Amino acid sequence: MNALYLALANLRFHWVRTLVLIVAAALVGTVPVLTRTLLAQGEAALTARAEATPLLLGTRGSRLDLVMAGAYFTDDLPEPATMAAADAVWESGLGIPVPLHTTFTAGEARIVGTTLDYFDLRGLEIAQGRPFALLGEAVLGAGAAARLGLGVGDTILSDPENLFDLDGAYPLEMGITGIFAPTGTPDDDAVFVDIKTAWVIEGIGHGHDDIVVAGEDAATAAARVVQFARITEDNIDSFHFHGDPAGYPVTAVMVAPYDDRAATILRGRYLDAEGPVQAVVPADVIDALVARLLRIASLVDAVTVVVGLAAALALGLALFLSWRLRAPEMRTAFALGAGRGTIARLALAEVGIVIAAALAIAAPIVILLIYNADIIAARLIALGT
Repeated sequence: MNALYLALANLRFHWVRTLVLIVAAALVGTVPVLTRTLLAQGEAALTARAEATPLLLGTRGSRLDLVMAGAYFTDDLPEPATMAAADAVWESGLGIPVPLHTTFTAGEARIVGTTLDYFDLRGLEIAQGRPFALLGEAVLGAGAAARLGLGVGDTILSDPENLFDLDGAYPLEMGITGIFAPTGTPDDDAVFVDIKTAWVIEGIGHGHDDIVVAGEDAATAAARVVQFARITEDNIDSFHFHGDPAGYPVTAVMVAPYDDRAATILRGRYLDAEGPVQAVVPADVIDALVARLLRIASLVDAVTVVVGLAAALALGLALFLSWRLRAPEMRTAFALGAGRGTIARLALAEVGIVIAAALAIAAPIVILLIYNADIIAARLIALGT
């Protein structure tokens, strides 16, 4: 008990050194646990999302870009495909195609243009309001709604791509009709709209004033065509689209085959390397990605061990040097009758107090991280895994 009292008194007196030692020891013990926990949870989140996405169709190219854009809504977008890919699946009768248009953002949240089938296939549930039903309506993921501070009845404006490109995409104000319940997936951070709304943002669809003036020629009528920044009850009927719908762009087409046989047939139809469309099984792509991450994680573990040993040696050296500086104090203790065992107990007590304090700091951080690891991993994926 005397050794513990003396150790506490000495650590309090040299409180700056003690604080540095405690923080350093806490970091040495916490960082490896945090790294492994986030890697494990990130791997689980990536894999679960991939396994919940049966098949993705998109323009032939990078399979990883297609999966990340179509399943995780990241910024690395593949070359757009067309609605012809979705139409081909409908005509085959082998599955349900769900087009996805993820080119644009609103408040830095990814705008996902899709159909109501997407909500059924993902099992998304409305927590407030209702799904979109009209052109220009939006439903927010729980994370996006919380971050932007928006709710049902508010509006959200799409982010402009280029303020000087008057012929391209332009901002569209959309009314928020619903908020999804949280899912712990990239859906939480997205803004969902009907795919036709995404095409309006892209400039494929637009509205105009249909008033007919007697004696007005075609050129004058064309000059009155107005692209609206807001879709209202008064102008919604004037919106229309130009060109063949089969050629309208989509980022990817998520396909839910009716059975294993249908899935095999669908994949077989896109095996031709010369074809413009490829079929990708997200689980296969993510498994390959996770295998690379695990190899990197093994290297990180090795580096962590080396750094941890170096840090432990540095802490040991700091304690040793502090004891060398206390040599006169130890000689006084010996002169007063203290044995070597007493000095050893005093040293062990100081080390034990530092380690206990470091654990007291590290334990709540680790517990908090483990409890929220799924949310943190989802956020990291949403930021551009």
